[in-house]
Amino acid sequence: MTEAGRQHLVDAPLVSPAPKAGLIDVFRRRYLLRMLVQREISARYQGSFLGLLWSYINPLSQLFIYWFVMGKIMNRGTENFAIHVFCGLIIVQFFIETFNAGTRSIVRNKGLVQKMAVPREMFPVASMLVSFYHMGPQLVILTIISLISGWTPNPEYLAGVVLAMMIIALLGTSLALMFSVANVFLRDVSSFVSILTNFVRFGVPMIYPYILVDARFGWFAQFYLLNPIADAVLLMQQAFWVGTTNDPELIHATHIPGNLWAFSFLALGVSAVMLLLGQYIFKRFENRIPERL
Repeated sequence: MTEAGRQHLVDAPLVSPAPKAGLIDVFRRRYLLRMLVQREISARYQGSFLGLLWSYINPLSQLFIYWFVMGKIMNRGTENFAIHVFCGLIIVQFFIETFNAGTRSIVRNKGLVQKMAVPREMFPVASMLVSFYHMGPQLVILTIISLISGWTPNPEYLAGVVLAMMIIALLGTSLALMFSVANVFLRDVSSFVSILTNFVRFGVPMIYPYILVDARFGWFAQFYLLNPIADAVLLMQQAFWVGTTNDPELIHATHIPGNLWAFSFLALGVSAVMLLLGQYIFKRFENRIPERL
């Protein structure tokens, strides 16, 4: 080999071409992320005659069930009970779908994980964005039903809707990152997560009003508000359900905790810390993912 050829040799260890900046690299590659989200959405409605219309039919059917069964047959005492439940259902489904789909995302996309040099965090993040996409039709239906019921939008409370979505997006993605790695090493994790999420509906004021929690537990009810998902549900109910009742001021005073905003911003901070923790755990085990798939 000539002297000129030897000058181009580099004595360095082999380095994986996969990006190493984690979530930062995910959003640097927005084109790939958008393609992955579109692929997930297309796969869900592939071969379906109604396609995207199912995103409206499904939440409408659930709203009707809660209105008829809970509101008419069981005659629950909560005013506009169907809207009360639907506000919580939107947030709960956003979280559950993000958590469940995110947990399975690495294993489900193992072909892409093994063949493409992409940040592997992209798959749990894409699951969250797909869940957020499906939240859109539910918000449209909730807005229309609320307007029909006499709701007047309040800019301050609508800002709470954005805050609620941020809390769930951060929290859901953080748990998806942690459990997607665990699911690679032990496939039973996805089944465990499915069971775990069954309890979420009962840990938030969705099928029961917060006033019952306050009445039963008094001062200890504030520990209930340490649940970020409960805060997000209450923010949604404050923005939509309260405005559909006959006396919004009274309902707000009795059914919405006065320190909700403080707890909600605390929940946002906790969710952000959880996301950093999820990223750290994901990076610790990321190099072992291909060999376990």
